[in-house]
Amino acid sequence: MTCSRKQKPGGRPHQVDLWEVLNTIFYVLVEGCTWRALPRDFPAWQTVYTYFRNWRKDGTWIAIHDRLREFTRLEQGRSRSPSEASIDSPSVKSAAMVHEAVGYDAGKQIKGRKRFLGVDTLGLVLRVLVTAARVGEREGGKQVLERTKQLGQAVTRLHTIGVDGGFDGNSFMQWVMDVCRWIVVVVLRPQGSQGFVFLPKRWVVERTLGWLMNCRRLVRDYESLPETSETFIYLAMIRIMVRRLA
Repeated sequence: MTCSRKQKPGGRPHQVDLWEVLNTIFYVLVEGCTWRALPRDFPAWQTVYTYFRNWRKDGTWIAIHDRLREFTRLEQGRSRSPSEASIDSPSVKSAAMVHEAVGYDAGKQIKGRKRFLGVDTLGLVLRVLVTAARVGEREGGKQVLERTKQLGQAVTRLHTIGVDGGFDGNSFMQWVMDVCRWIVVVVLRPQGSQGFVFLPKRWVVERTLGWLMNCRRLVRDYESLPETSETFIYLAMIRIMVRRLA
């Protein structure tokens, strides 16, 4: 398959196999290698990275992700819009050369970035927000829920958001009700419990976080920009949904 995107005026015309471009991008995601370390049987890394960056900037990746989430829900016999969702905010270490939007999470003792994820009851990502690790749960939770609210028709049935104790607090709950018109349900671990404990509603988002860790590029934050980190998370979910629908 050759490239069908409209060429920019000026310069020489070019052709590139888009399947190879996509395969290369997913190779970087899964194997965690740098762009410059790509095997020689892939297209030139400069070309692949240009497609990756341009599709991040123009919203192509998010558009593909959202359409696939809709298809996956329909294939599972669900409505296009979920009725319940969950959010979580794990912190991950950042690579040594990453400096922008990097902070220290005193609670988890991690220097790096924090990933705020909102997922539906199938574990499919609704929206992602990557910030410095020092950003509090309630502050980041508001931002990721605002992004989720902007999905419009895709969340018309949504009414309940499951959270852990880090998001607890009357001010946060009141904000969610006033701005998003949703109800926050806090799911806490039983007092005195040790090890793994099954938590209703909360286990779904935890499973999604486990899926993401299967991609080496996401085990640590290697990206200079937090927006690029968000894109790789969407790419990981695109890969999962394509495999389900294939």
